[in-house]
Amino acid sequence: MSAAASRALPTALPEPRTPDPLEAPSLRWGVMGTGWIVERFVTAVTRSTGQRFTAIGSRSGDRARAAADRLGVARAHGSWAELVADPEVDVVYVATGHADHLAGALAALEAGKAVLVEKPLALDAAEGQRIADAARAAGVFCAEALWSAYLPRWDVVRQLLDDGALGAVSAVDADLGEHFDPGHRVFDPAQHGGPLLDLATYPLALATWVLGDATGAAAVGVPHPSGVLSQVSAVLTHELTHELSHGKALSTVHTTLLGDTPTAAHVVGERATLRLPGPFYASGDVVLVPAGGSGARPDPVVRREPETGHAGLFWQAAEVARCVAAGLTETPLRPLEHSLSTLRALDAVRAATRTARSTARSTPRNDTPEEPRA
Repeated sequence: MSAAASRALPTALPEPRTPDPLEAPSLRWGVMGTGWIVERFVTAVTRSTGQRFTAIGSRSGDRARAAADRLGVARAHGSWAELVADPEVDVVYVATGHADHLAGALAALEAGKAVLVEKPLALDAAEGQRIADAARAAGVFCAEALWSAYLPRWDVVRQLLDDGALGAVSAVDADLGEHFDPGHRVFDPAQHGGPLLDLATYPLALATWVLGDATGAAAVGVPHPSGVLSQVSAVLTHELTHELSHGKALSTVHTTLLGDTPTAAHVVGERATLRLPGPFYASGDVVLVPAGGSGARPDPVVRREPETGHAGLFWQAAEVARCVAAGLTETPLRPLEHSLSTLRALDAVRAATRTARSTARSTPRNDTPEEPRA
């Protein structure tokens, strides 16, 4: 038995190290987009941090003005170019439809603005790499708004993984399913609908964070009459540095647009399994379950945390403000390489389900997509 395997399991879970969001330096934010997620982000950040929203930009001046009035933002711009050129904006939050993440992020980076791009960072790994390369070349801060990575709950997980509390980790499994009405834009192929970009980003982000890059994928997708996939189940392989499972680990992911699922996740180690009751991507409990075997198994160790839903979107804004003020160009909580690793896994699953997107770019109907609850 290894030294790590013989260590006593913790009797209490660590407290998150997340700094007080009210102590983050106050920056001026410009919002690119006017859709579902924008209202939730602006509301959460305004209520729980000292960040300020100074401008909203859209392809439509009327939409920008309506959103600005609704959210109490003073300035409205009828183009993205005007938004990124605004001298009263320090950080641009790119909250457009998926297809416009690349153009929006590049425009902001070229203007020298720090950027927070809604998840997923881009449509695929090639586009994500273009964003990362542009940010690094410009020496400008850039991060993906995968809000899970910035939550106190995920910092508890981070500490347990860093401390080796689970022993050698061999598997991650997670699911994320929601019910959507047939007319929802998630069923629209022209808007890159389906479960992969909107939902699978979360479980694949967890899997690649814990296990590293996916080295292979097998997947099954169920077609929907609208032309997108309605659900996808995938098994991915990951290379490990320990000898369990012949040096390989597995992650299993299920995501569906057809109904609500438990949205729970498990990280399986030789000494213990970590349970994240649903929704695993938001705030909530962390449960450490000792591994079975001979003799009485110790009781699970639990850290309770209230479920706050999208009210927790503010944590990522506070982290961005701290990083920008400190002169960092990436956040250690979700460095760009982690975002690219998730996109590579998405690409592998997409290819495995034979739904690789066309190289032709469709023109989005507007920049106000109604986002899934995740």
